[in-house]
Amino acid sequence: MTALLQVRNLVTEFGGAKGRSGIRAVNDVSFSVERGRVLGLVGESGSGKSVTGFSIIRLLERPGRIASGEILFDGVDLSRNSEEEMRRLRGKRIAMVFQDPTVTLNPVLSVGTQMIEAVLAHESVSKDIARQRARDALGLVGIPSPEERLAAYPHQFSGGMRQRVAIAIAFLHKPDLIIADEPTTALDVTIQSQIIAEFQKLTEETKTAVIWITHDLAIVSRLADDIAVMYAGRLVETGPVSEVLNDPRHPYTAGLIASVPSQNQRGERLRQIDGMTPALNRLPQGCSFRRRCERADDGCLVIPELAPSGDRSFRCIHPVTKVSAS
Repeated sequence: MTALLQVRNLVTEFGGAKGRSGIRAVNDVSFSVERGRVLGLVGESGSGKSVTGFSIIRLLERPGRIASGEILFDGVDLSRNSEEEMRRLRGKRIAMVFQDPTVTLNPVLSVGTQMIEAVLAHESVSKDIARQRARDALGLVGIPSPEERLAAYPHQFSGGMRQRVAIAIAFLHKPDLIIADEPTTALDVTIQSQIIAEFQKLTEETKTAVIWITHDLAIVSRLADDIAVMYAGRLVETGPVSEVLNDPRHPYTAGLIASVPSQNQRGERLRQIDGMTPALNRLPQGCSFRRRCERADDGCLVIPELAPSGDRSFRCIHPVTKVSAS
């Protein structure tokens, strides 16, 4: 099966001009997502996962730019599309749920007006049908009295409710691809579970592909089919989510899993990865993770390739073979 989305050797830079390279926030990243599957894109803050999402949908703010690589969506390279072509795709075939719902919502327009306009922008339907679609979408994400809330303005919703509205807008057209950038961070556990269930239902019924950008491995383990772990702009490990989470090969992936509170014994200090993610303009020589890695040696002064291993891949010359349960 040909993947709906194929990202090939994507490089996204900030700054740089007249032939000079800028700071690489996304560095030679490749992955694919098939219809009806969920890819969990995981990493600490600053790893490049959100910039990857913005690159795919072509919403980079200057001085950010796609320096090289391909973003093949249904066979078409989005990196070569005009802005007009991207506008026709956004919302209709590709939707993005931002971490901050204020990016999506206009504060001076009612929620109903914004949702109805979103429907009419891509489909020739009556305003009544568009309104019904908007109301149904609000109900889908658990907003009570959806008919009444269509008349409300964004400031009349709590932060969590605004995020649910943003997710409802993404669901309006049942797009082929949804890029979700930490969409449930501001939601309580009950609503979070409900939203995850709706995403699962959407992928099953409409074969929508999802890229779920997060640092929360618990959500990834429940929702995703595949996982791609990023560190300092590069992918360090990819594969089926159950295999990677149960048997991580890269030390960074193993460290992320070990730092999840449920992996620690009651009363013990929470484990964490020593040190901090390096600044992208001051990356160490070789493997970017080596200064935080107990396995590092002189061989790590050269950046390892993302080596395939069955249906998995990892970027490490000293891979983890077993993670202690203690």
